Amino acid sequence: MRQLHWFQTDLRLADNPALSSAQGADSLLCIYLMPKPRPWCNLTGLGPQRDRFLRESLQELKEQLQALGQDLMVLEGSPELVLPNIVDRFSIDHVTTSFTPGWYEKQAITFLEQKLPATLSVFRGSTLFDAEQFPFEMADLPDTFSPFRRKVEKLNISSPLAAPGTLPPPPSAQFDAIPRAAASPHPGLPLPGGSTGGLRRLDQFLFHTHAIADYKQTRNDLDGLSGSSTLSPWLAGGALSARTVAHAIFRYEREHVANDSTYWLYFELLWREFFHWRAVIDRQTLFRQGGRSGRRLLTTFEPRHFARWCAGDTDYPLVNALMRQLVATGWMSNRGRQIAASCLINELGLDWRYGAAFFEQQLIDYDVGSNYGNWQYIAGVGSDPRGGRQFNLAKQAAQYDPDDTFTLKWEGFRPTQPEHVVDGADWPITDQS
Repeated sequence: MRQLHWFQTDLRLADNPALSSAQGADSLLCIYLMPKPRPWCNLTGLGPQRDRFLRESLQELKEQLQALGQDLMVLEGSPELVLPNIVDRFSIDHVTTSFTPGWYEKQAITFLEQKLPATLSVFRGSTLFDAEQFPFEMADLPDTFSPFRRKVEKLNISSPLAAPGTLPPPPSAQFDAIPRAAASPHPGLPLPGGSTGGLRRLDQFLFHTHAIADYKQTRNDLDGLSGSSTLSPWLAGGALSARTVAHAIFRYEREHVANDSTYWLYFELLWREFFHWRAVIDRQTLFRQGGRSGRRLLTTFEPRHFARWCAGDTDYPLVNALMRQLVATGWMSNRGRQIAASCLINELGLDWRYGAAFFEQQLIDYDVGSNYGNWQYIAGVGSDPRGGRQFNLAKQAAQYDPDDTFTLKWEGFRPTQPEHVVDGADWPITDQS
C-alpha cells in the first residue's frame, strides 16, 4: 500500500496517531501545504514572525523525518488542487491527515473525500478528549465555557503516543529544501519553532523554574517569558500535543505541588479544548459578524482607524504598545489580546472580523477556534454569557502597566492623531450664489 500523510496542525512525530498509522505501508509520502490567511481587508500572506516560526517548525520536522529515512515535501496551493494531483502522480492508495477545526478546512476534507482516487482517513489527535468521551451529544455542546468545563475536566486523558521508531520509505521524488524565513526571532520573545523548542519550554516552565507554581498570579503579565507559559505557539502548530502538556502538568502535581496555579494551566488547556469543539459545531458562523446568534452589530469601516490600530498608532498608548509587540514578536498575552480587541470593537467601532483577520496573519500561535472564538467572545456574539466585554483602557493600563514600563518598552506613546482627516474628496459643497 502506498500512503500519503498530509501534515496540518500536527507538526510532530510523537503523539501523532495519523502518522503512526503508516507503519504497515509499503511507502509513505509526507507533505505539507503552506497556509494562506483568509483574504479579508486586503491582508495577504503571513506575518514575518508567523512565517518564521512555521518554517522553523517545518525544518525541524523535515530533519526528524530524515533521521528515520523519510522526508517532507512542502508545497504551495490549496489542498483541493494539490492533493488530487499528488495522489495521481505517485499512485497513492491511502491518504491520512489529522483533524483541524474550521469551516474552510471542513470544506476541503469533504471535497477530497469525494474527489480523491484514494481512501482518506482523518485522525483525531490535537485535543485532550475524544468526542466519544463527552457526557453529552455534540449537538448539545454547551454554549459557554463554565458548563463545558464542569462536564469534562475530570474525564480521562489518554497518554501520549510515543514517536515511531521507523517509518516506511518515501517514493522516488524530489524533496526541495525549505526556504529560510526573512525574519529572525525577536529578542523580546525569541521562541524557536519545532518540537524540541516546545519540549524545552515545557520542561523549563514546569520543572526547572517551577514557574507553574505561581502561574495564576503571573499569567496576566504583558511580557511573554515573565509570566505566561508561552506554550501556545507549539500547541497551535502541533509541535506539542495538548495531551503531552496535560500529562506534564499531572506529573508536576504528583512530584512537586498541586495548587490553584497548576490547575490554572490545565484550565487554559480546557479553554483551548472548548474553542476547538465550538469551532467544529459553529461551522461557518464562526466567521459571521453576528456569530451563531445572528445578532446585528452596528459597525463601520474606517480604513484610517484600522490602519492605525494595526500599526500601533492610536490615541491609546497601551494598545499601541501591545500592537507593536504583536507585529515585532508574533505574540501577545491573553490579557493584551482582550485589551486590543476591546479597543478595536468599542473605541474604534470596527467590525471584529478585521481584527481577527489581522491576528490570524500575525500570531505565531494562531489557532482558528481560539482566535475567532475569543474575538466573538469580546464582541458579544460568541460564548460570553454577559454578551460582550468592554474594557476601560485607562484602568487596564493602571492595573497591568502602572509605571508605563511595558508601554515605554514598545514605544506606545505616539503623536496625537487628528480626530477627523479631510482630503479633497471630503470638501463640502457650499452654495456660492
